[in-house]
Amino acid sequence: MTNDIARRTRVLAPGQTVGILGGGQLGRMLAIAAARLGLRAHVYDADPACPAGEVAGNLTTASFDDRAAMERFAARVDAITVEWESVPTSALAALDASPPLRPPLRALNILQDRLTEKQFLSELGLRTAPFAAVSTVPQLSTALARLGYPAILKTRRHGYDGKGQVRITSPDDLHDAQALVEAQPCILEGLVTFEREVSVVAARSAQGKRACYEPGENEHRDGILRTTTVPANLSAALRRASRFSTELIMQALDYVGVLGVEFFVTSDGLVVNEVAPRVHNSGHWTETACYVSQFEQHIRAVAGWPLGTTERHGDVTMHNLIGDEADLWREHVSTPGVTLHLYGKSETRPDRKMGHLNRVRPVRAPTPLQAGCALASSSPAANDWREVERAEAS
Repeated sequence: MTNDIARRTRVLAPGQTVGILGGGQLGRMLAIAAARLGLRAHVYDADPACPAGEVAGNLTTASFDDRAAMERFAARVDAITVEWESVPTSALAALDASPPLRPPLRALNILQDRLTEKQFLSELGLRTAPFAAVSTVPQLSTALARLGYPAILKTRRHGYDGKGQVRITSPDDLHDAQALVEAQPCILEGLVTFEREVSVVAARSAQGKRACYEPGENEHRDGILRTTTVPANLSAALRRASRFSTELIMQALDYVGVLGVEFFVTSDGLVVNEVAPRVHNSGHWTETACYVSQFEQHIRAVAGWPLGTTERHGDVTMHNLIGDEADLWREHVSTPGVTLHLYGKSETRPDRKMGHLNRVRPVRAPTPLQAGCALASSSPAANDWREVERAEAS
């Protein structure tokens, strides 16, 4: 028990190492944030040319199923986090004597499976799309009879940016749906009629402190996030509701780190679409419009440090650069008010996220604190470090 408490409350000092499982663009931005705070980053990924490997001090290249490689990696770092929620939890569970895993294994177990995620949210009393587990073709027929058309069939694990999904609008779509069910376990969700999509990026520290960034309004095309705009067109009541739901999720998971919660805004209020246990694409705007970005916030939490402020200093729109859109980098860097971030990916492919840009404008709307969207305690208090030290010593 004593060792478990020590792992749970461990605080990293500058010069110590954060292990990042996953070497994509999120891992890249986490490694950059760690370096700014004087921490080292050690990335684990199967791809020797992964984007995060270009900026991290150390890179382990191995399969996520390679237990021996994972153990060697764990022995070289002081805390472990993920940039990809689908890291096999069987591999993580084998690291019982490893440095602290933040976010915790239970959160990853729940949130990397769409069915257990929906069940978890429902148990918390949060609204979701109607859903049913589907592992066989007869179960698909039964679920469709209950949920009706239109519906969307999703794989329970993996899948992102619209991948691993089949939209079912009529019996004519059943061929592709049946093929997906026969390939792997799925979940069928009834379609939700919504006015807009928003998301909340939030953090919880190892000491249980919480901080929410202001909701962003998202635009998707072909299942891929294209833009996030802050402030979102959202009433004060829905802002409070989105923050309450996000904090409830973090508390129930005993979460440590940053997560993203996506919501549908309907005529009857908010519906939780999904939860991502990591830094989130819709939070990239925080890089240039906030005093503390989501990436620094996550590293702070993983290191056991107090959280930073979530207050923003500008209105902003984040644009994802998809495929060859990144080829216009000369134009982007020449545009006043635009900050460009390219991910260093060697191959451009259609629908692949190659970078993003933020267009920052003067604040013309209430700040998160004025709108009641951020916690009053989101700005670090002078005694936060004393609380960290007390928790570590207990």
